[in-house]
Amino acid sequence: MLFILGAVIVFACVFASYVAAGGHLGVLWQPFEFIIIGGAALGAFVIANPGEVLKKTGKGFKHLLKGQKIKKADYLELLTLMFVVFKTARTKGMLALESHIENPHESTIFNKFPKFSHNHEALDFFCDYLRLLTMGTNDVHQLEDLMNEELESHHNETHQVSGAIQTMADGFPALGIVAAVLGVIHTMGSITEPPEILGKMIGGALVGTFFGVFVSYGFVAPIASSLGNIYGEEGRYFHCMKAGIKAFVEGHPPSVAVEFARKGIFHVFRPSFYELEEAVNNVQIE
Repeated sequence: MLFILGAVIVFACVFASYVAAGGHLGVLWQPFEFIIIGGAALGAFVIANPGEVLKKTGKGFKHLLKGQKIKKADYLELLTLMFVVFKTARTKGMLALESHIENPHESTIFNKFPKFSHNHEALDFFCDYLRLLTMGTNDVHQLEDLMNEELESHHNETHQVSGAIQTMADGFPALGIVAAVLGVIHTMGSITEPPEILGKMIGGALVGTFFGVFVSYGFVAPIASSLGNIYGEEGRYFHCMKAGIKAFVEGHPPSVAVEFARKGIFHVFRPSFYELEEAVNNVQIE
């Protein structure tokens, strides 16, 4: 729960330091300022984004709480699966994969790798390009161009949410200024009040500026960055498949093809050569 840990650190450092310096938390409680800023940000977010992005945003926060979806074990499973598929195609021919590709959820190969099988986007991507191979596609350059185009579309689609949240983060400071200006206008309308009342009103108005900047740089922008990292790792998972398929089509043996795929994985998630070798040796190939 790194998100929760980070949020606690931000709150603790800002507000604990404020109180330790002699500040009063009660002054910061300005609910109408919060409604102005938060409501305007939410409304702008709805205006700026299509309904599909709004739906994906809710799912994005689930991903944020769970953290990285792709782990080292997922890459190890993927590499092992690719080895089994490529080995089967090399020994029995591409047509031997046809029944597995057309009904992957009933496939005796894919069912050995449950996490991959439940990743519907990855399963569709892998099966689609295997299907092209069974249909006789053997031009590696055309195949690579096609995969690059699909991966670019996938990247743009998945980063819609993080981009939309980053745009909202960029707007929060300005909306904080809007709330502060409204507070100053309200204060000027009470200019005949004594200084202690005017000071409290001006302090309340300035909370808007503080809140806009605090929420933007303390929470919303980091959320956008975190989601970008999560979606980026999903993209690298697909690039791993691309590297393996490309190497296989180029004529490399299955063990070499999966090694090409392994090398493109970030070090923190990359299985070692010996871990992959052990996994491959322990799987039964039909």
